[in-house]
Amino acid sequence: MNKLRSELIEICIQMNEDGLNQGTSGNVSCRDGESILITPSGVPYTNLTSEKIVSMNTDGEYEGSLKPSSEWRMHTDIYNFRSDAGAVVHVHSPYATALSCHRRNIPAFHYMVAVAGGEDVRCADYATFGTQELSNNMIQALDNRKACLLSNHGLIAFGDNLSHAFWLAKEIETLAKQYILSRHLGEPKILSTREMSSIIKKFKTYGK
Repeated sequence: MNKLRSELIEICIQMNEDGLNQGTSGNVSCRDGESILITPSGVPYTNLTSEKIVSMNTDGEYEGSLKPSSEWRMHTDIYNFRSDAGAVVHVHSPYATALSCHRRNIPAFHYMVAVAGGEDVRCADYATFGTQELSNNMIQALDNRKACLLSNHGLIAFGDNLSHAFWLAKEIETLAKQYILSRHLGEPKILSTREMSSIIKKFKTYGK
C-alpha cells in the first residue's frame, strides 16, 4: 500500500513540475482494493507523505483527520460508473482550462483526439466545484470517453492506473494547446466521423 501511496505523491509533484497544475489545485486518486486513495484537501504536494493520503470508500466515507479533496465526488462517481477506471487525474492545466472557459469541445482536428475514446473531447456543463451537479455533468461528458474538460475549471482523465491516467491528462493538455494554436491560422479542418471511427478502431490495439 505504501508503494501505491508513494506513486500517487510522485504523480502529484510531477503534475506541478510539468506545468499541468499550480499550488494545491487539482487532485489525484486511485483504487486500492475496495477502497480509494485520494489526495487530501488543501495540502501542498511537496508536503505530502504516505500517511497524509486519504483512504475512503465510494460512498464518501473517509479515514483519518485529513479531509479528502473537495472534488472527491468526481472521483468516486467515476469509480462507481466506470469499472475500467483504476486511477483519476484532475488538473487546472493552462490550455485545457482556457478552452473550458469558452466551453468548447476539442473536435477531431487531429487524430490523437481518439485517445480519449471518441471523435471529440467533450466539455462538461458548468457547475460549482465540489458539487454533485458538477459530478453529474462530468459523468455525462465522459459517456464513452476517458477524459473531458470541465467548464470554467480544467480537465479530468482516468486510466487503468496512475501512470496511464497522468499520461492521458498530459495528452489532452497537449491537444488543447495544439487546437488553440491551430485556430490562430483559422478554423482547422476537422476529420470525418468515418476517419475517426477507423482511428478509434486502431487505437484499441495500439501499444498492445
